[in-house]
Amino acid sequence: IQNFRPGVLNRYGLHYAQLQEKNPRLIYVSISAYGQTGPLSDRPGFDPVLQGESGMMSVNGEANGEGLRHAIAVVDTMTGIHAVAAINAALYARTSTGKGQHIDLALYDTALACLGNMGSYYLIGGDQPKRAGNSHFASAPNGSFETANGKIYMAVANQKLFVDTCKALGHPEWATDPRFATIAERVANKPLLNKMMEDVLKTDTKENWAQKLRHLPAGPIRTMKEALDEPEVKRRGMLKTYKHRRVGDVPMIGSNYRFSDTPVDDSRPPPSLGEHTETVLKEIAGLADADVKALREKKVIG
Repeated sequence: IQNFRPGVLNRYGLHYAQLQEKNPRLIYVSISAYGQTGPLSDRPGFDPVLQGESGMMSVNGEANGEGLRHAIAVVDTMTGIHAVAAINAALYARTSTGKGQHIDLALYDTALACLGNMGSYYLIGGDQPKRAGNSHFASAPNGSFETANGKIYMAVANQKLFVDTCKALGHPEWATDPRFATIAERVANKPLLNKMMEDVLKTDTKENWAQKLRHLPAGPIRTMKEALDEPEVKRRGMLKTYKHRRVGDVPMIGSNYRFSDTPVDDSRPPPSLGEHTETVLKEIAGLADADVKALREKKVIG
């Protein structure tokens, strides 16, 4: 896996075509901003720039504000996830072909793939999806609501959920009110419906509402501390403390994979830069001690 700018590794004899001659089973992943070929391939790229260029930023933000980037590096993260999926697909293909292959993975392509339903909305209907902040431009009630001590988020996306929500809030009559009887009417009267719901929700805390509404798609909007202190996070094993050889205990978020037969071994901390270089060169590449020493003396490795 390499993420040098296209063309750089050619100068060192480490391009896919050069290595594939020596090992036809090689699976080689090149990650770049705009792909290995084409007029943009020489450009550098960072996550928020790709969010802007892909159209992703245009659908994120308040209705009357500017398009906003996502605070989490979503393009970088999704490119990493897609890299794993692509590698596994190539490994599976190799079982039948006996050959490896080159995978060209671009941040730009990943950002476009992430457009999902918003991209389809434009491609099919021809209209730019509207920004709606924490709300939804085509659904209601769908957004954040004030309670006695903070906000909860509710995603009431269909008629059945709306009827159940009205009952849970103690106002079953809302479901048959002509102003709210259909999704279109609820969207048209969204400010009024939101106010009526918040008048009820403000009578209790977000924690208590989470329990009362647990049969519905609703939950408290938490700070980072509130989220990571939640008992369910610990129960699911999503927080780990690793002993790092240089800095001691390091808390980290754990793996979200739950395999029935081959559990993830996340008992070790992420390695320091170059920590396993010698092991890889000797045990996998088959270099002798003298070879590794020569590379170190030439400052090829640290």
